[in-house]
Amino acid sequence: MSDDRVRGFPAFGAAGARGRFAKSWWGRAWLSAMEDTALDLRQLKQGRRYAAAGLVGPITVSPGRIAAVVDDVDGGPYRTELRLAELSDAEWTRFLDRVASRAGHLAALLDRDMPHDLVEAADDTGVHLLPGIGDLDPECDCPGWELPCRHAAALSFQASWLLDVDPFVLLLMRGKGEREIREALESRTAPRTDPLDVARTPGELPDLAGFEPAGVPSIPAAPGVPAETFALLAANAAGRAKALLSGEPWPGRRSDSVRLAAEFPAVAGRLGEGADFARAVAAWTYGGRAGLEVLDTPWTPPKAALAAARAALADVTDAEPVFDRNHCTVGEVQLRLDRGGRWHPYRSGGDSWWPSGPPETDPGLLLG
Repeated sequence: MSDDRVRGFPAFGAAGARGRFAKSWWGRAWLSAMEDTALDLRQLKQGRRYAAAGLVGPITVSPGRIAAVVDDVDGGPYRTELRLAELSDAEWTRFLDRVASRAGHLAALLDRDMPHDLVEAADDTGVHLLPGIGDLDPECDCPGWELPCRHAAALSFQASWLLDVDPFVLLLMRGKGEREIREALESRTAPRTDPLDVARTPGELPDLAGFEPAGVPSIPAAPGVPAETFALLAANAAGRAKALLSGEPWPGRRSDSVRLAAEFPAVAGRLGEGADFARAVAAWTYGGRAGLEVLDTPWTPPKAALAAARAALADVTDAEPVFDRNHCTVGEVQLRLDRGGRWHPYRSGGDSWWPSGPPETDPGLLLG
């Protein structure tokens, strides 16, 4: 068994706190799991302040558990932890097999990145890496009854900062340390003896002349067509098929060009040009189809949604927000509400507003 199944991280401290916002999409997904479960948003906001103030002590991460001692302006310190179910052996096998089978996924994970399509591929095999609603189980010995309490919320916010830097923290909570994962991946990608390698000088390529798998017709070459073009077309076709099977409508010509440019930056210059197209690509990159819709189409949201946004913003800024339908402007920041209840941040860029980051359900998280 690997010896890195318990990892300790020093306290951030007030000076070491990197801010109140998770930077990576998986760090934000971690926070969303906590926020969507919370019964009292005031506890979350207080926890965010505690995290930024450096009231969380050294953090310990081990399979199924992340723990710390959290101080409090009204007492404490309190022993606080968040629990997350470990993956089963069968789930780990499916996940590691999937990662090892895709060179891009393997390279990304070992580079401490967690692409959307890696997580989606795991989901397709029934392995859910990121916590969902109710998956994070907070515990604290403080006298409060709300869960998560402000101490568990503070720990969760700082945990998102750890995840930003190293997604192996999440995998450790799911049951395996980094060394164990690397060893398992290496065993899956190690070269294997192939019948074509028999009686062959090291470094010599096998003679494949006339070789054709039984029952599979040969595929004629396509002179002049780059291999990367085939790869792009295959990836795009797979993505479109998956979207259609999940019930998404087929996009119009403009939105499909924007989607392609966002998902395949290498061909963006062939699909469109100019500031308007660049803004649209940025909107899709950050928010997908909803991000493009909120860029192009204003709409009138329910009054309750705007009242909730006004209350959330009052906790983080003294500036008076200006609402215009689903647009909310606060100084140099504009927030736009999509029909799914998420606020998309924009920054002033001369004569227009530019998408500047992923959306959040709490607009207060987007000011800073």
